[in-house]
Amino acid sequence: MKYLVGIDVGGTNIVCGLLDGEGRLLEKIKRPTEAYLGSDHVLEVIAQTVRTLISSRNTDTSQVLAVGVGSPGLVDPEQGITLFAGNLGWHRVEVAKQLGEKLNLPVFADNDVRMYVFGEAITGAGKGYDHVLGITLGTGVGAAVIVRGQVYYGGGFMAGELGHMRMEGEQAACACGMQGCLETVASATGIVRQVREAVAQGEQSVLGTWFPTANLSGLKAADVSKAYDAGDRVAQEVLDHTGRVLGRALAYAVTLFSPDVVVIGGGVAEAGERLLAPMREELQRSVYQGYWSRLAIRTAYWPDDAGVIGSALYAKQKMEEA
Repeated sequence: MKYLVGIDVGGTNIVCGLLDGEGRLLEKIKRPTEAYLGSDHVLEVIAQTVRTLISSRNTDTSQVLAVGVGSPGLVDPEQGITLFAGNLGWHRVEVAKQLGEKLNLPVFADNDVRMYVFGEAITGAGKGYDHVLGITLGTGVGAAVIVRGQVYYGGGFMAGELGHMRMEGEQAACACGMQGCLETVASATGIVRQVREAVAQGEQSVLGTWFPTANLSGLKAADVSKAYDAGDRVAQEVLDHTGRVLGRALAYAVTLFSPDVVVIGGGVAEAGERLLAPMREELQRSVYQGYWSRLAIRTAYWPDDAGVIGSALYAKQKMEEA
């Protein structure tokens, strides 16, 4: 049997998975990223973890077809280089080359969100659709477009950066240097920011009781969903507003790309209908009926494993194209 390896590199953890040749996940191992120790350390940890995975099947690297890596930040997939990843402190790290030398295997690297959406498009919620728009709502907001099983990159490999689309009426500063980006609203940090600002302005919320410090220290987006269910007005208004802003952003993307399906993943998507109902309402209101009538909206099928699966299948695709 020939195997594939998929790797999802995050700011906190690295997940390495071993898959069969058809892309079925057989086993995975999670390790702390420890990015503060430098890229060489991170890549060595990845290499060691891959060796552990392979040996667990009583086989060796000769049975591995290829390795795929999803890295955060700006990635040049042609060269397999992470040009910049702020949460890792990486600048021009030759991920594919260095990891390939450590493992003596072909390695392909791309952006982590693109790999997540690729996994969902090929084997998850987007399977069976020709045109897939995927968006991940987590600490930040990422997106990617898959067209008939191929990643759409655009110029400079920057297509799909919906998280840094400026939204009318939003003023919060974004880490990218602009103001009012979608990411400042429709992310975990954006939801928490909105609640903190509301409480600071004197609005009454059960969250102020649950987190009694001045800045609601420890508050997470999941807590906002719990407060929503408890009938908290601030939580309900924040999630409603967040959903509507997301719906407007998706309206632009749907009009531009005309996808068959929008796949929504990431931790914030766990808010479910609290967020998705106002999002759908705003999206339907904001696009021509011809787009809406043929559009499916689905949550991720592989919320935890899409990045690993997508990276592995991407590597397989690249080997077949070679």
